[in-house]
Amino acid sequence: MTIHIDSIRAANEELRSNIVRTPTIKSQYLSNEVNANVFLKLENLQYTSSFKVRGAYVSIKRLKEEQKQKGVIAMSAGNHAQAVAWWAQKEGVKATIVMPEQAPLSKVMKTKSLGAEVILKGRTLNESQTYVSELISDKKLTLIHPYDDPNVVIGQGTLGLELMEDVKNLDLLVIPIGGGGLISGISIVAKSLNPNIKIFGVQTEKFPSMYNVLHKKKLAILGDTLADGIAVKRPGNITSEIIKNHVDDILLINEFELEKAISSLFENERIVAEGAGAAGVAAIIKNKNIFSGKRVGSVICGGNIDARLFASILN
Repeated sequence: MTIHIDSIRAANEELRSNIVRTPTIKSQYLSNEVNANVFLKLENLQYTSSFKVRGAYVSIKRLKEEQKQKGVIAMSAGNHAQAVAWWAQKEGVKATIVMPEQAPLSKVMKTKSLGAEVILKGRTLNESQTYVSELISDKKLTLIHPYDDPNVVIGQGTLGLELMEDVKNLDLLVIPIGGGGLISGISIVAKSLNPNIKIFGVQTEKFPSMYNVLHKKKLAILGDTLADGIAVKRPGNITSEIIKNHVDDILLINEFELEKAISSLFENERIVAEGAGAAGVAAIIKNKNIFSGKRVGSVICGGNIDARLFASILN
């Protein structure tokens, strides 16, 4: 399936009355900090506190009736899990969610509360993948992939339509990258509407998987990160190709910069962001020279941070 702006516009019409039309705000704090006009799309205020409901909705609504009867399966560190569980419950579809053993307890409990069967397996998403494949084969379940699926990319792209509608004449976009579904959808929209816009992805230094793809590097991928939502070892095939064609560069941030961004967002804007959700802000603060004097858009893509971890960071 070729993904283009018209397919994203069609999905946007489907989604219009089924998700929150989240606000885009100008961050006075960040604007002053980097001498720019910085705008934040607050997807932490979305259903299940993450943009993931967009792609999950499009994927589940387009299932055949036979697929709905047998059920769906997803692998996720938390946000995609909640999104799939949310829409599966509303559509009367049985959902099985495989989560890494290190997934935050708050995300595990929220996913269970939405009616999904949750199985903890593997240390990372990639380690969970083998078990998911076994369940798909045994139970004939349909996989709702967290990023490497055209319907997911199309759904996430609707966020880009809203952002470009909310803020005219953006010079730059700064978007967190895990598997690449979000930045793929947004970049297709943004480059279609404004071919001159610059798009920067953001990854952590511990999980530079798409950075390695784009720059043909072999930086080590290891350890735990605050940004568990973008801790992906192997990015998608579909998303990798889109990113090669549409994304200008990928910026890397460290754990201290993430902590600073989470803390700054709360203290200055009263925005609660999880690690992945604050990644774009961390990159903007770190790279003031890139963004100074520009109109910059970013996404607070999730707000599902463990309360104890959040308190620890603020302290």
